[in-house]
Formats: sequence, structure tokens, C-alpha cells
Amino acid sequence: MTTIVVSPLARIAEMAVRHHAREMISLMAKEHAFHRPAVIKAERHLLLNMNDISFAGTGDLIAPQEAHVRAIIDFAAEWDRAAPLLIHCWMGVSRSPAAALIAALAVHPEEDDLALVRRLRSASPYATPNARLIAIGDDMLGRKGRLVAAVKEIGRGADADGNAAFILPLAVHSDIL
Repeated sequence: MTTIVVSPLARIAEMAVRHHAREMISLMAKEHAFHRPAVIKAERHLLLNMNDISFAGTGDLIAPQEAHVRAIIDFAAEWDRAAPLLIHCWMGVSRSPAAALIAALAVHPEEDDLALVRRLRSASPYATPNARLIAIGDDMLGRKGRLVAAVKEIGRGADADGNAAFILPLAVHSDIL
């Protein structure tokens, strides 16, 4: 089964090696420097600079934008799905879970939003997907408010220490054996 691995920054090398990931999306504030794990080739690493905010940025803060979501959708569409996609942010709680939902719906648009979001909650009691990323993704993927409503239904996740990676399985379809 194809999966998305969601991780905090501190565990990306471990998760990439453990799950044999070859592709990665990083959602990091511009000032946070880090090293891409050696198992991820530079051409299959998407770095998106944004802060974990749900409002239009002010000052040096960069809010998630349509261009960020378009890049997630396009990158997911090119993902070969032979190995898990690794998605991370600073703590693995807000930006990366939101990006994981967007990527999952980009590759499986027939997926039921609520079923997907419930799988996310089951995989991580801590995930609180970034509301701005979710709203933009909902619009760009033509979900007509279903993704936003599903994320609202699961509510805020439990407090996290930023050390809990998790696996989000993609939809299982009867036509794939």
C-alpha cells in the first residue's frame, strides 16, 4: 500500500531511511536551515518556505499561498508512488499533515474527504492541519468545502512534543490488487 510519511524535522533522516522514501516535501520557515537526507535526491525534494500561520503574513512571516499548494499538488502528481512520500515541517503537526492531505487528494481525487481525515486522526492524535493550507487546498482541488469541513470535524489535535512521526495510508481501491 502506498503511504505518506509525516515527520518532524528532527526525524527526517530516520524516517527516510526506515521507510525507503526517495521523495520529500519540506514546509519550513525561510530562516530554518537543515540538511536533506542523502537518500533523497535533490531533484525530488520540494522545499516550500512558509511559516505555520493561518492568516496573511505580516512583516517577515510568510503565510501559505496558492503557489505553495500548487507546488504540492504538482509534486504529488509526479510522485511515482513506488516508495512512500516523506513530508515534514518543524514539528510534524500542522503544515505537514495539511500537505499530506492535499497530496493524498491530488493523487486520489475520488477519495472521501472525511474518511481520509479520519485516517489522519487515527494515525496521529496530534495532527492539527494548518487551516490556511487546507482552505487553499480545498479550493484548488475542487473539494467544495468538504476538506475544510472534515478537518473541522476532527478538531484540534492533542498537545505534541514535536517528535511523533506517523504514516498516512492512501486510499485502497478494489481495482488495485
